[in-house]
Amino acid sequence: MTVTLAGEEREVALAEVDAVRRAAQPGDFRDLLDDLAAAVEAGALESTRQVEELDRLIALALQSGRVRALYGPSGEQAALRTYRKLPSGSELVESAKAVNEALTSLEGRSLDQISISAVGPGAFTIALVAGGAELSVRLDRQGARLASVGV
Repeated sequence: MTVTLAGEEREVALAEVDAVRRAAQPGDFRDLLDDLAAAVEAGALESTRQVEELDRLIALALQSGRVRALYGPSGEQAALRTYRKLPSGSELVESAKAVNEALTSLEGRSLDQISISAVGPGAFTIALVAGGAELSVRLDRQGARLASVGV
């Protein structure tokens, strides 16, 4: 898997890698960060290890709010574009597509009931009943997933 970065995507990713790299102790992890910084600077990550590490760093920077605080809304958008190119972000995009496809089965039906339930820390289920069809969607850190379908 090759991930390409350009412009602000590359700038924000490189700044985040450099921030972690400055704090890292010499050793294997530091070597990985040096390799990752070189790949980001070149605009192409080709090793699985580099892609996985950038995935982890960008996810953490987005979740913590660090990217928005340091680089503003445009930097956050650049980081989000990068994140969607990485494995975790791609998985979230695909799970959202699958839920949207299931929700289209309710299109044109009268919405009879909708409810939301908290199922745990940061995890919710949205239940929809429309025209005799029932869908349950789970929302949590792993994304949006279809929990159940009933007709």
